[in-house]
This record gives sequence, C-alpha cells and structure tokens, in this order.
Amino acid sequence: MRALITGISGFVGGYLAEHLLATGEWDVYGVAREAADLDPSVCTVAADLTQPEAVRHMLARTRPDVVFHLAAQSNVHQSFSTPETTLLTNVLPELYLFEAVRQLGQDPLLLIVGSNEIYGHVKPEDLPINEETPFRPVSPYAVSKAAQDLLAYQYHASYGLRTVRLRPFNHIGPRQREQFVASAFAAQIARIEAGQQEPLLRVGNLDAERDFTDVRDVVRAYEAAARHATVGAAYNIGSGHAVKVRWLLDTLLAFSERAITVETDPARMRPADIPRVVCDSSRFRHATGWEPRIPLEQTIHDILNYWRGQVA
Repeated sequence: MRALITGISGFVGGYLAEHLLATGEWDVYGVAREAADLDPSVCTVAADLTQPEAVRHMLARTRPDVVFHLAAQSNVHQSFSTPETTLLTNVLPELYLFEAVRQLGQDPLLLIVGSNEIYGHVKPEDLPINEETPFRPVSPYAVSKAAQDLLAYQYHASYGLRTVRLRPFNHIGPRQREQFVASAFAAQIARIEAGQQEPLLRVGNLDAERDFTDVRDVVRAYEAAARHATVGAAYNIGSGHAVKVRWLLDTLLAFSERAITVETDPARMRPADIPRVVCDSSRFRHATGWEPRIPLEQTIHDILNYWRGQVA
C-alpha cells in the first residue's frame, strides 16, 4: 500500500515512517515544510499545507491509499501564547486535505490523528475516558483538535470521505522535543550529568496524572488502524493506566547517580490543567487486537539515554 504521512519530519512521523518501512508492505511518502533526515526509501514532498494549491499538488503527485495526517502545532503550553497560529496550523490543512480529495476524485483512507486533550476537564465519573465522553477543551490546542475531529466526522457524514478519527493519549519516547515533560526532565538531567547545568532541575505540575504510552507502540496502533478500523469511527489509543508526572521524574532521577535538587518553575505551569487522565481504549483493542508492548520504565530509560547522547 502507498502511505502518505503529513508532518513526517516530526517526532511521531519519523517513527511511523520507520515502522511502515520495516514491515516491507508499504511505500512511504512524506510531507514536510523543510528537508528532514529520513530513510532514503521515503519519497519526501515539500509542501506548505496552509496553502490549498500545495495540498492539491501533493495529493495529485502521491495518490496515496492511506493518509496519516499528523501535521500539527502539537505543544499545548505554546498554544496559549500562539492561539491564532495553533488554530490556523491545525484546522485549515485538514480542511484543504478533504477538499483536495473531493476535487481530485481520490478515495484514500484518511486517518486523522487528534488528541485526548479534546476531552479537557474530565469529571471523576468520566474515568476512564471513552469515546462518548463529552468534549470540554481547556486550551487553544485542544480546541483545534476538537475542530479537526468534528471536521473529519462532518466530511464523512456529508460527503462519504473515508475518515477515521484517532485520539491518542500522551505518548513519549526518544527524539521527542524538550518542550514535552519526559524530555524536559531527561534533557536537564543529561546536562547536569555532563556538568553543563547546575544540579537543579526545574519542573511544572508534578501531581497531574497522565496515561503515557511509548511512541513506538503508538505508531503500531496507527498502522493497525489503517488495516482494521471502521470508517467513520473514533478511537481512543492509550495504555489504560495513569501515573503521576512525579513518578516519571522519580524514575528518571533513579537512573542517574547525581544528586539533583528539584524546584518548581511557575513558567512551566499551564493556565488550566487537568488533575487525572485515564484512557479507555477497549474499542480500539477489540477492533484491531493492538496492545502496548514496551514497559514505561524502558521508555523512560531510553529517553534519558537519548538525551545523554544529544548532550555528549
């Protein structure tokens, strides 16, 4: 099958390309604004997805069987300072993608990768969160992802586009940017170990509980969705277990031999935060047979070793 990955130069896009190529069953095309360090087997198309003509040209050139739509401004904290950019970057390219599919008469499977952030302020009685939980977004990023989800539903209902809405919960792993919590901790520890930073680690809210899954398991889920998901459906993807952010930090610190002081940094706090998030992914597991395989401790160890390499 021919796969087109938008946002292929991003954290998840790179892992997804590697996974699809490793199966030997996919031709992989990627879309990025800039050149990226990718496997030479990937055919990369340079395109600005905020331009409708560029989106049409991209689809006409690649003619994919499956589109994995990952391209997005993905940082929740950043979305509070750049709400307009977040909404434009996340919503318009999807709209242009759908319109281009219609205009070109193509019929790819369109996997729209959203976020658990759309559920927002979940109530205790909502846990674990299933696909029927109401949307209560509390950040511009979450609003943009809710709009993407609803747009995918609308284009399926109105025009018969073969959309599938994926709602992954927190996923982490090596190569993730430092703006995200596990990498933020690991990068600081690696710099402290290398003598590049004083032994003081600055953190945000450590009491929040999140459902973390290794990115390498998540991209397996995306391929499973391409093979087995029901068109028009929405699926949560997550481990089904919540841990405190403090546990992430304590586990990382246990992997280091340095004595490190932890200090709360108000700049790392979100204007609105959600105390506890747990995923109910039973619908997806029943549909695809997917299960996460990588223990969270292994993920955390791999993240720290990645940042040690980057610092060195």
